[in-house]
Amino acid sequence: MTPPDLAQAQMSSEVFLRLPQVRALTGLSRPTIYRRMALQTFPQQLALTQHMVVWLESEVRAWMTEQVARCRGAS
Repeated sequence: MTPPDLAQAQMSSEVFLRLPQVRALTGLSRPTIYRRMALQTFPQQLALTQHMVVWLESEVRAWMTEQVARCRGAS
């Protein structure tokens, strides 16, 4: 598979999450998500349309993995 084909294959399996799904997955409140985004400590949203934003599931899950590693590493 060539690099552009690989990138396309990876994107085709990507899942978009809306805010309620991000909240349910992370346990974070809406204000906390937006505050962390402003501080660049949470994945940034993507604007699909003028009135719809989403997060990439892979980025949210990677952030969650980083939080677990950070917390366990601090013990």
